[in-house]
Amino acid sequence: MRLRESILLTGVAMLQERFIYFPEKAAIEDVVSDRLAAWPTMDAFLGLIAEPTGSVRGTAIVFHGNAGHAGHRSFYAAALNRLQLRVILAEYPGYGPRGGAPDEQSLVADAQETIALAYRLYGAPVLLIGESLGAGVVAAAGARERRKIAGLLLITPWDRLEHVAAFHYPWVPVKWLVHDRYDSVTHLAAFGRPVLVVVAERDSIVPARFGEALYNALNSPKQLTIVETAEHNDWTSHVDNSWWREAIDFLLAPSQQ
Repeated sequence: MRLRESILLTGVAMLQERFIYFPEKAAIEDVVSDRLAAWPTMDAFLGLIAEPTGSVRGTAIVFHGNAGHAGHRSFYAAALNRLQLRVILAEYPGYGPRGGAPDEQSLVADAQETIALAYRLYGAPVLLIGESLGAGVVAAAGARERRKIAGLLLITPWDRLEHVAAFHYPWVPVKWLVHDRYDSVTHLAAFGRPVLVVVAERDSIVPARFGEALYNALNSPKQLTIVETAEHNDWTSHVDNSWWREAIDFLLAPSQQ
């Protein structure tokens, strides 16, 4: 291999690793708790599950952002269990207690398996919730499993990953260097299910304009919510129970007719 090609390939790997994936490893015993059980089992761990008390309205599968692990997203279980939703906090390959290495192909394929298993175990309705990187995973996997999905909640999403990469690295030809595309506009072009797009007004990591561009490209039943004064990682402190109720009611209304 010529030196120039070697340098280019090294640059691709470094850019993708530093920009996209920041997994945190943890033992399975450290992520389960009284409220969050291993799902589907300890031996076949794909994430964490929290069941609501009383009747169950449906199942929400949460795909988290690019840093940490699923155990850090317990706030989704707290908010959604109150709305009588079963909550699965999906874990990615290479994150938390799971083996493997993260890239677009492995994350999306794994998400499809999680969706299919949840649908087989619990039936409809199934909602997908994705934050940041998770929104890209949800867009791709949800489109492939659309017949099993009632709707999508995409939080601080982008339209295409290359646009976010170019925003952070304007001097780098990211279109040719980043091979994980996460092209949510293309993935959701024919989705046809309700999609709620949530952007943080002051987001400095995935600026709101990229989420708005995704919203404008959607042909599905859709709704755009701007969380005022919020940054990428603090939006949860700017919403309340009423906000969550309205979001879920929008996504579940067609499935209840």
